[in-house]
Formats: sequence, structure tokens, C-alpha cells
Amino acid sequence: MTTASALRSPAELEAIAAAAAIDLADASAEQILRWAGETFGPAFAVAGSMQDNVLVHLASQVIPGVEVLFLDTGYHFVETMGTADAVEAVYPITLRRLLPLQTVAEQDAAHGKDLFARDPDLCCALRKVAPLNKALRGYEAWATGMRRSEAVTRANTPVVQFDAKRGKVRIAPLAAWSDDDVAHYIERNNVLVNPLLSDEYPSIGCEPCTRRVLPGQDSRAGRWAGLTKTECGINT
Repeated sequence: MTTASALRSPAELEAIAAAAAIDLADASAEQILRWAGETFGPAFAVAGSMQDNVLVHLASQVIPGVEVLFLDTGYHFVETMGTADAVEAVYPITLRRLLPLQTVAEQDAAHGKDLFARDPDLCCALRKVAPLNKALRGYEAWATGMRRSEAVTRANTPVVQFDAKRGKVRIAPLAAWSDDDVAHYIERNNVLVNPLLSDEYPSIGCEPCTRRVLPGQDSRAGRWAGLTKTECGINT
């Protein structure tokens, strides 16, 4: 990871993002990642949720040794933690496990037990958004696995944009990929995937806030089911 003193200013990064959004609008995921590696070097990281791991695998092939940021919330499924261990052991990446400021027990003591059930926005802010924001201070750009086909709320996801809240460049190399594109890539490359994907969990978050998806629902319908909440705050 680069030191903060080596990073370009938000204004410089915004200009880079604006140009790239045009130049890379129709580029392949490999081309987008290659550009990211060449433009940002070690100041670029990939966010990995340990779900289908397509982005992590692809980035590891284009940028061997790339840093992968995994938010270890303390609420993950056992299967998710096992997938993270496997990815770290098999792929040529550097996995950074980002921990919240408080353990689950400390959060319970400070905010009351099961904060996720009473105020899921605050729980996500404490256990996901804050650790990621802190980690991203050391980078100029980061990649997310967001895809337009995942949900209507993600339908306009650009491949490159300026993340104004963090002063960083946010990249979505897989933005234009369909569910079939993802499935074919996984099959062709024998990608390590979370076993819950084959158990009606097409979108996997923290265990208390994720349920199986019913037939006909979009892939993120199992996240915060019954609430108006659709995002944890990382990508908004």
C-alpha cells in the first residue's frame, strides 16, 4: 500500500476519472483493470465480498499481487470466511482483512444487542463503511464488483467514476456483465465461489441480514428483506 504523502489530490483523481469514464465506457473488464494497474500501481485495490470472486480472480490475473480488501464484519457466514481463507491461499493476491473499530461484543455493549435488527444503517456504517473508508485513505482508486444487472438500483453503474465522498476513483470493471457472463467465467476458470451461491443465496452479506431469494425475485432481494434498505453504504 502506498503512503498518503504519495497520493494525488482529489482534484487530480477526479480529472483522471472523468477522462477514463469516456475512454473506457466500452472497454472489456481486462482492459479496465489493466488501465487501473498502470495508472494507480500499488495505490489501487479491489474490494472482495467473497461471493463469486470473479473480480478477485480476474484482477489477480491482470495485476498479480493486487491488494484485496475484505470487510471482516464479525457477522459473516462460516462459508464466507472459509471462502476468504481459500482465496487467500490459492490466488496471487494480498488479502487485507478490514476489521471494525469494535468487536461484536463491544458494539453490543455500546449500542445494545443486535444493532443490525434495530438500526441496520448504523450497523453497516460501523462494521463496513467506516473500516473501508479508513483503509481507502491509503489508495487512489478501488474496484467494486457491482454489475448493472444485479438490481434496478445498480442499473446505471458507470465503469469509472469519481467517488466524491472519499476523494477516490471508483471502478466497476464488471458493470456491463450479465449473470450469464459471470456464470461462464466461473465455469471456464474454475473460480472459487461461496458455496451459499448454490443454496439460493445469489447475494451474500452478513448472516443476520441475508436470507434465501424466492423465485422471480432479483438477486439482492434477500438482503435486508422486509426493509426499504437496499445497500450497505459502501457503493453509495
